[in-house]
Amino acid sequence: MMILGQLVAATFVVGVAAGPPAELSALPRLSMQQKNAATQAYMQRATDCIARAVKADARFRRNDPSFALADLIVDSMPHCVEPVRAMIAAYDRYFGDGVGEEFFMGPYLDILPKAVIERASEPAD
Repeated sequence: MMILGQLVAATFVVGVAAGPPAELSALPRLSMQQKNAATQAYMQRATDCIARAVKADARFRRNDPSFALADLIVDSMPHCVEPVRAMIAAYDRYFGDGVGEEFFMGPYLDILPKAVIERASEPAD
């Protein structure tokens, strides 16, 4: 999948260093539901940032059938690297070291195009 390699490169090359993840033993014991709720806000911020960047792109606004959504998402990464890195760090903090990157490269990228289209297509507030 071309988008995966481009996104990983964009996220980590342009990345802003996140602080080291908190020790798991330092966190109180949280249920899976609490962990999911805690990380949801980070995922929302990252997705909202990417959707705003895609929506602001002239290629998307022209509704040009030749545009590639994957390219627009990749192009949004320099603008959204901080919330994406924060999301990855939150997943590492709540679920264990390395889980954030696995989530980003797997389930998150799987749902991202649809989520971006839905959010970018919403009327302005």
